Amino acid sequence: MNKLILSVIAISLSNWALSQIIPPPTYPIYFQYDESGNQVFRGDGMLSRSAVADSSQNTETVVQTSPENSSFAMEEKDFWNNIRIYPVPVKDYLTIEWNDSVKDLISEVGLYEQNTVHWVFQSKKIPTLDKTIKINMTKQYMGVYILTFTLKDGRRFSKNITKY
Repeated sequence: MNKLILSVIAISLSNWALSQIIPPPTYPIYFQYDESGNQVFRGDGMLSRSAVADSSQNTETVVQTSPENSSFAMEEKDFWNNIRIYPVPVKDYLTIEWNDSVKDLISEVGLYEQNTVHWVFQSKKIPTLDKTIKINMTKQYMGVYILTFTLKDGRRFSKNITKY
């Protein structure tokens, strides 16, 4: 009888202890997506000094900048206006050029195949590139490639490139 009572108590205590509801986080979770709809960030918005945009704005996060870091305040549209990519669609060589206004912002440049996520080109040594990259695409298959620029403040801008 004691064994039966102890087993009933043990089962009821284990069910009670293991079935506790863990409260969801009280802070909101934010997502960021790249140009092709892939999720590139999931977090609470506090990483890398970013703050949550208020609900009246359409943007998901806003990067805080100070007057001394005004060069980091460049938006994606302005960034792409300072980048020249040609020819698109590419057949043999892809040329990427940028001007002095974004030279100090770029940390890394990469090009990868969309289907296999295989890096065709990746460089972290931007000062040695002299604001121009020429990538040989002759041995690459036809398809969509993604060109990514990683900025020094952690943001990532990407654009689709078609190879025929």
